[in-house]
Amino acid sequence: MAPSTRSAILRSIIGKGNGELETQRLCAACAEITGMSGAGIMLMSGDVPRGEVCATDEVSHLIEELQYTLGEGPCVDAYNLDVPVLEPDLAHPGVSRWMAFTPPAVDAGVRAIFGFPLQIGAVRLGALDLYSDRPGALTDDQHANGLTVASIAAQAILVMQAGALGGTVAEQLEISADFQTVVHQASGMVSAQLEVGVAQGLIRLRAHAFGSGRPLPQVARAVVARELRFTPSGTEAVA
Repeated sequence: MAPSTRSAILRSIIGKGNGELETQRLCAACAEITGMSGAGIMLMSGDVPRGEVCATDEVSHLIEELQYTLGEGPCVDAYNLDVPVLEPDLAHPGVSRWMAFTPPAVDAGVRAIFGFPLQIGAVRLGALDLYSDRPGALTDDQHANGLTVASIAAQAILVMQAGALGGTVAEQLEISADFQTVVHQASGMVSAQLEVGVAQGLIRLRAHAFGSGRPLPQVARAVVARELRFTPSGTEAVA
């Protein structure tokens, strides 16, 4: 993809005159350019997912929600490994991975899924998910375009983030995105209860949500409401 084409796409994503990031246009462009069924973008900070920036459809939203809740999937791996993570046949993978993520994703109609890290220089922002409702590997052009749109997405997010205070997410990006603030608040509370890092607190929240069959935000709300407390012994007690 020529630099002029990349610039044109980036300009179409940034709102004219006010610099607002059109996140839905961002995801739609990523899916369209790569010829995929859908796309989603997840922001991450350290090893902790911040949440979904955008998703093109309900399946893409589910993909991001599953990864956020379970802490596994192509976005998580692409971010942590800093390389594209490609699964051309999710229902019959050559190597089994994402044991909790795969069944519900396949049930939703995902047959191939590809994660591309969002990075500019040494700055890592998150990852882009592309999915197809048919199995099959990316063509060389699709792979190249995936790298390109991931770079464009990273640039667009940095433009939006430029005016935000350190350690915070830009207001317009926060409004456009689906960030589970209550989960981050609960992770901090669990980390204090267990005297561990926030990332470990989030892991305990996820494990409890998965084991109890409850949505992660529901468990988080119970913690914030002090209806659920985590103890170092590994048990959760109703306060």
